[in-house]
Formats: sequence, structure tokens, C-alpha cells
Amino acid sequence: MRPERQQQNWRSEAGSRAWLSGLIVAMQHAERPEIRREPVAPEILAELRAHLALTTAYRSSPISTLRH
Repeated sequence: MRPERQQQNWRSEAGSRAWLSGLIVAMQHAERPEIRREPVAPEILAELRAHLALTTAYRSSPISTLRH
């Protein structure tokens, strides 16, 4: 999925819920002892950094104060 499309998904309530659900599942998986002992592959770290950069870019964007 293109980064522009991912940012649009963040703006909806359903997109936020989907992201949060995915985060919870990933954290539950990562907390398992057999998973925690394994080293993290460099490509996974790169994907994680890219994903976090997208969320940071969205949150740091100015909030519109215009009334519609």
C-alpha cells in the first residue's frame, strides 16, 4: 500500500481501530518467551521504522482550526 493511502486510512475511525487491533496482536505475539529469544531480522526493523515514520508524520501535521 502506498504511504499516501495509508495516511488516508488513519483519518477514519475504522482505520484507527484496525491499526490498534494489529498493534495489540503484534504485541501479544512479541511477548511470548520463544519469540523474545529470537533476533529480529533487519528487514523487519526497516519496515517497522518506515511504519513508525508514517504515523509520526501524520501526528505532527498541523491541525486545522477552520470550522466547516
